[in-house]
Amino acid sequence: MAKQRTQFLCVQCGAVHPKWMGKCPDCGAWDALEQFLEAKAAPGSVNLGTEAAPAVVSAEPLGRVQAAQVPRLPTGVPEFDRVLGGGFVPGSAVLLGGDPGIGKSTLLLQALAELADRGTTVLYASSEESAHQVRLRAERLAAKASAGREERLWILAETNLARLLEQARKVQPAVLVVDSIQLVHRSDVDAVPGSASQLRRCALDLVAFAKGSDCVVVIVGHVTKDGLLAGPRLLEHLVDVVLSFEGDRHHAHRGVRAIKNRFGSTFEVGLFEMTGAGLMAVDESTLASDPALDPRPGCVAVPALAGSRCLLAEVQALTATGILGGAKRKASGLDSNRLAMLLAVLEQHAGLRLADQDVYAAAAGGVRLLEPGTDLAVALAVAGARMGRFAPPAFAAIGEISLSGQIRPCSHMEQRIAAAARRGVRSLLVPQAQADARTANRIELIPVDRIGQAMEFLSPAGPARPPAKQKTLKQSPN
Repeated sequence: MAKQRTQFLCVQCGAVHPKWMGKCPDCGAWDALEQFLEAKAAPGSVNLGTEAAPAVVSAEPLGRVQAAQVPRLPTGVPEFDRVLGGGFVPGSAVLLGGDPGIGKSTLLLQALAELADRGTTVLYASSEESAHQVRLRAERLAAKASAGREERLWILAETNLARLLEQARKVQPAVLVVDSIQLVHRSDVDAVPGSASQLRRCALDLVAFAKGSDCVVVIVGHVTKDGLLAGPRLLEHLVDVVLSFEGDRHHAHRGVRAIKNRFGSTFEVGLFEMTGAGLMAVDESTLASDPALDPRPGCVAVPALAGSRCLLAEVQALTATGILGGAKRKASGLDSNRLAMLLAVLEQHAGLRLADQDVYAAAAGGVRLLEPGTDLAVALAVAGARMGRFAPPAFAAIGEISLSGQIRPCSHMEQRIAAAARRGVRSLLVPQAQADARTANRIELIPVDRIGQAMEFLSPAGPARPPAKQKTLKQSPN
């Protein structure tokens, strides 16, 4: 029988230590070491991943290394391929994490169905549902199933990793989806499924299978209440691509972004909308309000970058009377730390009193705006909400704010201007240093140098509206 030894695993960085310590020596996290049992391979045991003995390799100069031309495998879901960098890379391991019920299984089942329609053999291994349940969900997602999908999309309901990999060797799929890793286990590891020991060993075997068979292995993992992948963070270090499925399960919009990608960019984001027929691609024009609508206090549009695309998003802010010394700062879709910095800049360089105000800021439409180029729009939204002032009609703002209150330049300004013009913006507040940006669009560029100068464009009253007609009620004769 294999001899087991006790080790301690850091849930933050994935480092393994022989004894418990209050602080991880590698990442410095406190109380992050968890105990797990590492089973040594017994004599004559067979590895579940690759049975071949490792070949002896030698070092060689960089100039002699031949760059391999690996063709990508497009999934047929354009927004998913955008995040992956063009599609799956054969022999890679992909980790997809997200809240339970957000649509991870739906997205992967749609991608496998598209691959099967194009003649690619794929295998969907579910550890949470039966094959019958997967078939019912597949019928809801597709209006009609093609003959190729019926023959090339294989379904397996299994939790034992040895039997799962054995079926994968028989089917020889181009893409293997394991949904989810929390319930997959090895029988020779004395631990419950989902524990650190099981996750570590199962992930290692799945990655070894992917490298040895040129099969794309997609591992599905749930996230905790803190937004982290359930289990130790070592799963992120073992795989090639880490994708995060974001969004509120009570809203229709979803977003997929890459946290780690060895074969592409990590700045791309895929936008989806959950419908009765599955996940559909979202037009970015639906994420922002119509610039022709009447202005509202605390609402400012911003052309923000999301990978290679530019979205005209809307920043909304609200201030309410709070408690001095205990005021709340809440952000949704924005960086809360950067929001706190912008509030300090508004107090110091714009004369706003916010110490006794609860401030709430959000990015409308369910998008995440984490780039510094949205600072000016967030600051103007908070100032407008505090003073009850409105931004001009068809107005947007872009710029990074420094601690001195200066408006700093942003990258890809010409792309931002073009996107704002397409969405109907007529006046755009830009940093002083980029006022001469080349543009062929009918849009007015308004240069500003400091935050106090930018606040002058907030009008004290909104557009004039005709008085509403009052209905007269007839009085009864009594």
